[in-house]
Amino acid sequence: MAILLSHHKFAILIVLLSFFTTLSHQATTPPNPRLLNAFYALQAWKHSITSDPRGFTSDWYGYNVCNYTGVFCAPSQDDPHLTTVAGVDLNHANISGSLPEDLGLLTDLALFHINTNRFCGTVPKSFKKLSLLYELDISNNRFSGDFPSVVLSLPSLKFLDIRFNQFKGEVPSDLYNLKLDAIFINNNLFETSFPKNLGNSPVSVIVFANNAIKGCLPSSIKKMSETLEELMLVNVSLSGCLTPDIGSLRKLRVLDVSQNSLVGMLPESIGNMKSLEQLNVAHNKFSGDIPTSICSLPRLENFTYSDNYFFGEPKICLKLADKDDRKNCIPNRPLQRKVEECKAFYNRPVNCRGCGAPPPPPPPPPTKHWLPPYDHHTYTPPLKN
Repeated sequence: MAILLSHHKFAILIVLLSFFTTLSHQATTPPNPRLLNAFYALQAWKHSITSDPRGFTSDWYGYNVCNYTGVFCAPSQDDPHLTTVAGVDLNHANISGSLPEDLGLLTDLALFHINTNRFCGTVPKSFKKLSLLYELDISNNRFSGDFPSVVLSLPSLKFLDIRFNQFKGEVPSDLYNLKLDAIFINNNLFETSFPKNLGNSPVSVIVFANNAIKGCLPSSIKKMSETLEELMLVNVSLSGCLTPDIGSLRKLRVLDVSQNSLVGMLPESIGNMKSLEQLNVAHNKFSGDIPTSICSLPRLENFTYSDNYFFGEPKICLKLADKDDRKNCIPNRPLQRKVEECKAFYNRPVNCRGCGAPPPPPPPPPTKHWLPPYDHHTYTPPLKN
């Protein structure tokens, strides 16, 4: 009986060895040359990863890269009979590491998404070989250094998202000559200015928020009237007056210029932006009357103009479902600034600082309570003690 059991175990062992030998042979069979390059690239990347707490790359072994988690294959664009790696998606993996130059071997890559991880370093210069790359999303990581200028060499790129990193310095003006559809560069450490060729960009969405992008919006922004739908300029150190050219953006749905140092009156031209749904001008130094045409926009749902120095508010603005007019100088409205604070502000002249001509002054109100002691200020608000 013991001999029979021993013989049975030996037979099982032979079967198992044969099975694993077959698997090993299959795993080591070289794929087509492009998948072989992808294998080399992904193995180099795996070796540059220092932490993968959720095990996204735990199955990254063997030549069959199309079975790797986060790797997607498709027929090649130039040969439908040839399978290639067309996409990488490691979003929300919490992976630490860097991007090796070997990733330039993924020449058929169309999508590269690694948002919400802990990758650091820079974007490899070898990415210039990714001539088919359509979407690049490296947001919410720890990349640093200058703007990743290699993206300027990607002829097929349409979607660029590098927000929530630590990039610094200038944003190259050539970025706005690319045929992109979306640009997200917000929440970095850029210190730059708006280039004159900004209007060359055909984007539908552009987000600059939370950088130091100083200066005036160039007049070329008028050229974006047929494409731009969202413009986010929150906390970008804007100063001076808001250019009336902004009113040319007739397809714009969202405009946010809050948390800056803009002065003067809101341009009457904003009333021409018939597609506008959300308008936020809060936390600036705007003054004077709010144009009635703005609150009359047919699609406007949200208008936030708190923390400014407006003194005139058309009644139609009060009918908006979602508005915020707090901390202004508007008579008979709750939660406004103190009269003394408004007086002090209106005793100072408006300075557009080269960003367009200052708006015409409103007529002085017939008030018995106070008049500004100096005659040089552009506006005189109708405030009551």
